This record gives sequence, structure tokens and C-alpha cells, in this order.
Amino acid sequence: MVLVRQEIGDVLRDFRLQKGRTLRQVASKASVALGYLSEVERGQKEASSEILASVAEALDTPISVIMHEVGDRIAVLEGLSAVPDSLPDELVAEFDADMMVR
Repeated sequence: MVLVRQEIGDVLRDFRLQKGRTLRQVASKASVALGYLSEVERGQKEASSEILASVAEALDTPISVIMHEVGDRIAVLEGLSAVPDSLPDELVAEFDADMMVR
């Protein structure tokens, strides 16, 4: 079973380490308790959208980039070989047509 909180934690830790920041630095900048952020990174706690946004900002990384990476990792765990980065033209056309009706 795929645990989304585990993947979110792994991605947050990876981004933090890539940026060369300590857990303490990110927790302080995000105004999050050090212990709580540690638990989030270890997949032991679910982070609210507000906490995720604060941590993303502390990492100078858009939340969309973080969530995209989480989605890609989950897709791999689910056995999907390729994750499309764009929508099929038919779906975009259907969406555009629906938006024009509104």
C-alpha cells in the first residue's frame, strides 16, 4: 500500500538536502516545530496544506513542484511506467468547451 504521507516526507527531505539546509533551518523559516517537521519527513505525521505551503516556501520551491514529484514517485510505486506531463488534446478540448458554456 502506498502511503502518501511517506512520499511527501521523502520528497520534502530530498528537496531540503538538495538545498543544503538543515531540518532546524527549514523548521525555523517555516515556523514549524522541529520535532513535527522531523515526523513529517519520516512519514509519521500528515502535514496540512498550510504546513506544506510553509515548508515549500522555506525551501524556496513551489508547492506544485513538490507535489508533482510526489505524484511521480507514487506513479512509479503503482507500477506506471510513464507519467504524462501533459493532457491529451481531446481532454483539453472538452475542458475548453465546457468552460465556454459556463
